Amino acid sequence: MHMLIFVCLFIVITFFIFKAYKNTQNIVVKKIKIDNKNQSTFTSSLNILHLSDLHLENISISADRLYEELKNESIDLIALTGDFLDRKRTIPKLVPYLNALNRLNPKYGIYAVLGNHDYVLKGESLQYLIDTLKKYNCNVMQNRNETIYIDNQALNIIGIDDFSTKRSDLEISYKDIQNGMNLVLTHDPNIVLEMKKYHFDYLLAGHFHGGQICYPKAYHLAKMGKLARMNIIKGLQSQDGRPYYISEGLGQTGVNIRIGSLPEITIHQLSMAKRNTSLLSAI
Repeated sequence: MHMLIFVCLFIVITFFIFKAYKNTQNIVVKKIKIDNKNQSTFTSSLNILHLSDLHLENISISADRLYEELKNESIDLIALTGDFLDRKRTIPKLVPYLNALNRLNPKYGIYAVLGNHDYVLKGESLQYLIDTLKKYNCNVMQNRNETIYIDNQALNIIGIDDFSTKRSDLEISYKDIQNGMNLVLTHDPNIVLEMKKYHFDYLLAGHFHGGQICYPKAYHLAKMGKLARMNIIKGLQSQDGRPYYISEGLGQTGVNIRIGSLPEITIHQLSMAKRNTSLLSAI
């Protein structure tokens, strides 16, 4: 009898582990439309592909599949919000994914920030990661900003370095910012709680994986900051009336399973307002 119970339990546990692993292959493509409610006139829109938390040591989605999922989409800009990997030997595995993203021909380029797992790498290993990203046309944004023009409208892309490892510097990130719309890229979304004095029109982040394993809530995320303790761990959110988005990520950490969360690709349509509007002051 005891053996029968053990066998039944083993079968049930094996089934759930298998199902949890299969969840890591079940990509969800989400489309989010953001209209800046403070603006009365829009002249164009920007399609932003947002990928986060590839965690290439534990990813179930090939570069070819990623490209196939996106090849028919119109992509203006690609935003990568950190946690690519945490081992030097994995860096070559990043190259096919970067090639796939380049094949999508984003009109305004690829912008990337680093996450806490990337900073497990040190010294030459970290520089190797950064150099690899740059070699494949990624603008690596470590506490800096860059302005691009879309139909003569200024869009400030602000890359804020990882908050969880205390590398964020808001003052430097916003230094000499131009008048225009502000798109912030960062890894740890907890930074929004520190940004009352720093304007953004939209912010993209990741870090939480939507809990990755939720039972039913992601209680294990409590140590990951105030947002997690408020159960703000995924999707479209708002802070002080300003929208931000937390991706559930594409890869996994720890064990390669997901329960109550699925790997995510997100395409954001951001409405662009008229240039030089007073409501779009940088800070």
